[in-house]
Parts: sequence; structure tokens; C-alpha cells
Amino acid sequence: HATDATNACRTMLYNIHEGKWDEELLETLEIPAALLPEVKPSSGHFAEVSGVPELEGVAIAGVAGDQHAALFGQACFEPGMAKNTYGTGCFMMLHTGKEVMSSSNKLLSTIAWQIGDRVEYALEGGVFIGGAVVQWLRDEMQIIKSSSEVEALAKSVEHCRGTYFVPVFTGFGAPHWDARARGLWVGMTRGTNRGHLARAVLEAIAFQSHEVLVAMEKDAQMPLRELRVDGGACVNDLLMQFQANLLGARVTRPQVTETTALGAAYLAGLAVGYWADQAEIAAQWQVEQHFDPQDQNIEELRHQAGWHRAVERAKEWTRDDDL
Repeated sequence: HATDATNACRTMLYNIHEGKWDEELLETLEIPAALLPEVKPSSGHFAEVSGVPELEGVAIAGVAGDQHAALFGQACFEPGMAKNTYGTGCFMMLHTGKEVMSSSNKLLSTIAWQIGDRVEYALEGGVFIGGAVVQWLRDEMQIIKSSSEVEALAKSVEHCRGTYFVPVFTGFGAPHWDARARGLWVGMTRGTNRGHLARAVLEAIAFQSHEVLVAMEKDAQMPLRELRVDGGACVNDLLMQFQANLLGARVTRPQVTETTALGAAYLAGLAVGYWADQAEIAAQWQVEQHFDPQDQNIEELRHQAGWHRAVERAKEWTRDDDL
């Protein structure tokens, strides 16, 4: 019965400062320590496969939480390196080094991974609805027939014509944390068409991630130079370019975008000696495409201001009598 430090800290029962189950919390919640798994390094020997002839005896040697594995798979090994996963939601992590960095901007302090006795940390911010909004546009609104169509439809217009979409179907995550917020379209006119709606949907994904990154920069007190991206929605060039423009920093898409699985494999390979060290792993990481920020004009700055106005209108939408 074992887990690693990244999964242990997700229970909120693990003391990330001391590297052990928190005795005070266990006592308060009346949870016997004997029920909890042994916490091991993310890269290390856990067990061996049995019962599957083709894999008999293969070591299980890499264990990490979803986003932690993606951070490792993106080779974000130095403080200040960050990745964003564009999946159902969007999850950004910033490597902060060997000391816990407490957030003053409503982000999560977490263990990034543990290798041997060395524990490294990160800041994390989660957006609940990311790529899922494209599925909603396809399945519920039926504006597109397949998710791959959204980029071409969004490119059919040069801008959103003042239309914004705030996709908080389940409330805001970081950095707002408002469970009462609900999604809305705002700014539509008689001239608004399918292209404007599709573009607003893609821009909403980038706007939300930008808010998380701004909070991270404030906490870390360092500007982001590059954001490494992965997940299904990162294949959308229009979204990635708009993200780079908002961030004012390079967005880099690797050749392998399934970096969660890749990170788990890297951790396992490191444990069994397939790779000698993290420097060798970093050399495996290869760029597929860079998206460099374009100069912002006054209209783009107004566009950002419009997003913030839309966010404020979505907040605290539901009341007690609505629930």
C-alpha cells in the first residue's frame, strides 16, 4: 500500500513542509495513520507487475499526479519554468525550487515531485473549463460538427466584434474561486455570427490561463519567459498565438504533447537507470513550434479590459434561492 509525495499532498492530509502525514490533521479528522499508504519518491521502485505474462517482473518505478507528471514531462526542471495543460480544464504549474512558496494570489502550493530525498515544489492554478468548452460548442450548441472545425470557423472572422464568452459552467477556479459564478455570453449584436462565437470560445480559454499566469508572476516576483504547453487543445494554432500575445511571452509546443504519460515514463526510466539524470531527460525534449508574442495595440488592450468586465458580470450569479 504505497503512493508518492505528489499524490499524497492531494489528500490535504500530507504536510508538504515536513514530508509526512500531518498528525494534527489525522487526529482532528479521526483518521488512523495505519490506513494511509507509505509515501515514496515519485521516481523509485514501488513494485513489480505480476499476473500479466507479457509484463511479468517489469518494475513500477514512476508514480506522480497528473499535472506533476506533465511538468516533469515538459522538462521544467529549473525554478521559473512553467507549463500549461489544455485538457478538459487548464492546469498551469510553475516550478518554484526546493522551498515551499506560499501564494498571496489564491494559487496552490504543491510538491512538484520527489526524487530520492530531494523534494521540489511548484505553484499551481486550475481552470475548470478549458478544452471542454469546444466539446460543448459541438455537442450542446451544435455550432460545429467536430472539435477540429473550431479553428477554421474562428479564423473566418478577424476579431470577436466585442463578444465575450465566460465558460464558468461550474464556477471559477483560480484565481477567483467563486462557486456561484455561471457562464455567460456578453456583447452580442445583430451582426454576431458563428465565427465570432467560435473565436470568443477559444479566446476564453486563453484569457482564463492568462489570469492564472498573472497571479503566478505576482507570487514568484519574476516575469515568465516561456510557457510550455501540452494537452489536446494545444494543437490549435490560433489559440496558442493568442495565448502568447496575452502573456507577452513565448509559448512553446513540444513534439510530444501527451506529456503526462511521458513524465511518468521519465520518472520510471530515471529510477531504473535508463536515463542517467535529468539533464539527459531534458535533452530528449524537442520543440514542435514556437509562438512568439506580437506587439499589442490599443484595441487589444481594450479587448482585455472587456474580458475583465465580463468576468465581473459572471461572478456570484447564483443565489441561495437558485440552488
